[in-house]
Amino acid sequence: MTPRTGTTVPTTAPTTGTAPGTAHRPARWVRTRLRANPLAALLMAALAFVAVFLAAAFPRIADRGADTALQDFVGHKGLNQTSLQTTSKTRDDDKAAELDRVQRQLTEMVGRQLTLTQSGQAYGARALGDRGMGNPEYDRFAERRTDPALGLLYLHDLAARATLTDGTWPTPGAAGGPLPIVISEKAAESIHIKLGDVIDNGTEGSGAKRTTVVVGLYQVNDPQDPFWEELGCPARACLRADPEHEHWMTSGFVDGDSLPALARWGSNAENFWRLPVDAASLHADQLDRTRGILSSFLTGRDATALADATRRPDLHTSSGLPEILNRADDRYQASLPLSTIGPAAVAGVATVVLFLAAALTTDRRTAEIRLLQARGGSRAGVLRRLIAEGAVTVLPATVLGTALALVLLPTPRWDRAVLAALAAALIALLAFPARAALLWARRRPAGGRRRLVGELAVLAVTAAAVAEVRHRGVGTGSGPDPLLVAAPLLLAVTGGLLLARIEPVVVGRLAALVGRGRGLIGFLGLARAARDDSGRRRPSALPLLALVIAVTTTGFGATVLDTIDHARTRAARIATGGDIGVSLPGYATLSESFTKAADALPGVRASTAVWVEPNARIVGADQRYTEAYLIMVVDPAAYAEIARTLGAGEFDPAKLAGAAGGRDTPVPALVSRDLAERLAAGSSQVRTPNGNDLRLAVAGTVGATPALPDPGKPFAVVPAGPAWERLPDAKRVNQWFAVGEIDPEGVRTALRDNGGVQPTGLAKMIADDAAAVGKAVRGLPAGYTVHSSRETVAELGDDPLQHAAGRLFRYSGAAGAGFALLAVLLTLFRAAPDRTAVLARLRTMGLRPRQGLALIVAEALPRTLVAAVGGGLVAVAAVALLGGAFDISTLVGARVGEVVTPALMPVLLPTAGLALLVGLGVVLETLVAGRRQIATELRAGEQS
Repeated sequence: MTPRTGTTVPTTAPTTGTAPGTAHRPARWVRTRLRANPLAALLMAALAFVAVFLAAAFPRIADRGADTALQDFVGHKGLNQTSLQTTSKTRDDDKAAELDRVQRQLTEMVGRQLTLTQSGQAYGARALGDRGMGNPEYDRFAERRTDPALGLLYLHDLAARATLTDGTWPTPGAAGGPLPIVISEKAAESIHIKLGDVIDNGTEGSGAKRTTVVVGLYQVNDPQDPFWEELGCPARACLRADPEHEHWMTSGFVDGDSLPALARWGSNAENFWRLPVDAASLHADQLDRTRGILSSFLTGRDATALADATRRPDLHTSSGLPEILNRADDRYQASLPLSTIGPAAVAGVATVVLFLAAALTTDRRTAEIRLLQARGGSRAGVLRRLIAEGAVTVLPATVLGTALALVLLPTPRWDRAVLAALAAALIALLAFPARAALLWARRRPAGGRRRLVGELAVLAVTAAAVAEVRHRGVGTGSGPDPLLVAAPLLLAVTGGLLLARIEPVVVGRLAALVGRGRGLIGFLGLARAARDDSGRRRPSALPLLALVIAVTTTGFGATVLDTIDHARTRAARIATGGDIGVSLPGYATLSESFTKAADALPGVRASTAVWVEPNARIVGADQRYTEAYLIMVVDPAAYAEIARTLGAGEFDPAKLAGAAGGRDTPVPALVSRDLAERLAAGSSQVRTPNGNDLRLAVAGTVGATPALPDPGKPFAVVPAGPAWERLPDAKRVNQWFAVGEIDPEGVRTALRDNGGVQPTGLAKMIADDAAAVGKAVRGLPAGYTVHSSRETVAELGDDPLQHAAGRLFRYSGAAGAGFALLAVLLTLFRAAPDRTAVLARLRTMGLRPRQGLALIVAEALPRTLVAAVGGGLVAVAAVALLGGAFDISTLVGARVGEVVTPALMPVLLPTAGLALLVGLGVVLETLVAGRRQIATELRAGEQS
């Protein structure tokens, strides 16, 4: 019977051997729930681990790429440009020991804030003026008879980088006597200096003679070592070929205790200390701090502290590193939007997948949660239990995923990675409790008004973001532009919501059409696809949204990378003047045997030799002249084909068809637009530096030409045949261009075997001097260059900054595709109970297993196809709307005018690949899990 209110119901004490105080306690709820379904807990932990690991990994990958790009960019600028150059006037009491002391103090004070490299450090003193060597037996050029020049330095620890070959190292000289020096053995051979020579270096202002005595000869251990940059000409005799006089120049070295004598010899001298900053110690996220430190050492408080500590008030420090860091930062900021879009898209898809997993768990445990509520559980209490249950699986996965990302991807910066991992962990932890909390919400009538308002809000935000990006372009502030990064993702979300509205209507109409036929499988699959998992005609937008975001961002990223590749190829071809270009120095001429051999190489589609005269003068009818390039083309038809292939200065070759005639007969010419305006008044002629005149007839205008992709001043292109008839002494060529699939090594071989005229006299000395410093490459003389667009593309693309951006795009595409596949599988799992029951009933009515597989595929296929096609269209729309806001010059490696434009294949290939991947995943899930679930459903009710 039911007791009345207020009465106490008696209870029976346990009598079966239970001791007092040891009443049965219920098992802990979290442990019970995890034991009840360990597979679900394990899968949730795996999903949280993947999401957290990727969230922590992407910032680390971006940081590593940015650091590598910065270090590579700075490291390639040379030792001198990346060093702190400190100077001070040489005093009368300065000696080597004083310079050592200052070096120690500078290294200590600068090294506290900047990491210095030991290998490039150099210090010493240099005379501020070079002096001639007036000994009559020394070598001079016959044209000018200018004395060779000598520069003097003291260099700390010279003996460690040079080997004495004859004589001794210098010592302090006697007062009033010659200053003892050592010079390089190669310089002595070139200038004819002998050991023991007393060199006449002119006179001082007082009339006293300056003299030096050669006490030793040495050989530099490694002349190509960057250590020797800006330290004169220590390894050999350098050729100084300035317009006024050509002469030899070399450097000599004095003893460390001869610094006052060095200052008197050069009328003045300065001490120098070079402190190279270690490029490997620079980090992109610390650029502002590094620039602040440099600024302080150059002109700020630290500069004053250095002067005070060294007791040298005139101490001055300079460096090219701040400007290099500014340029590196500009490059990084330009690439940042392109590097951030991919990870942002992955974050969006992962968030959708986590909410889908939460919805699946909520559907599976709705009855349990309502039972807890019915038995008196409070909302807060139930949510606390759900959060505690999730914490047991999510938190260990978070710690493991974050730790793994930090260990596998080492970089000093860890805060962004940890924050991203915490954000992913919070979503994974709170998604299920938040979805469960909706079970207590009051059910509203199914009108869809709230959903419509939300979708319209997303549409308005997207339109505003796109309009703002198109209006102002890429943000110029530091850090990624949030609007530019969010715009593609917002477009994908808007497209997904729109497709979620359209898909049920389209699929429902298609199901009605298929239902008129005789087959049942297609109709059932399409009819189920038109409904959501609970059978209502309003499917969830989350699965479709995940697919559309993945397809859109993958297609967008593929289009950007494809545009970069095409722009880089075009920039390389324009810089080369074709696919292959050969250029010679001004003193050389390409032989006819080379042009014939090169024209016959495999893969040559069109080729021609040309003569480029950079110092021509175009004289108009008013007798006023204009400095211009003159280009004589041997084969105008081939040159027109090269211009058409490059898209630079296309013209009709018939315009350069010149008729034979006398010297006064004009030659047809293509001129630059600025020159065409100058010559519009009447007849004109071109005058070459050797005094030849050639009359011109303007046949057309072009903005550029393959031989001069970036001319910088006016130019005229004329056919070589008619020009040579009028100017026989101008019959020579110094460049050759071709387009086609040509092996550059074959061209180099042809050039080596059939080379042009070799230089003589001063030109030969210039060539030999260039070869001495390593400017001769691949067995060709100095100045003989073979340009290949293929090699130029490789050089332009050999940039860690470009590799890092492309790597992020590819990683993001792979991660987005994986999460999209997971979203489809979760959708199938969510609908599995209802679908399994339907298939089991159909099996009892004769449905074959193969037809069951076809039914599942027909149910999942429409959403996949809609997402693939719709996502591809959204990707094309995103490129069309936002492509103009991206500056791809940094990722191309050269300044280009191209913008990101829609293209079919870059969108089609990843879209088709993602659709195929999802389709295979659906089939695999059906084959693995579908049969077992159907068999279990058919055995329902059997006794074990």
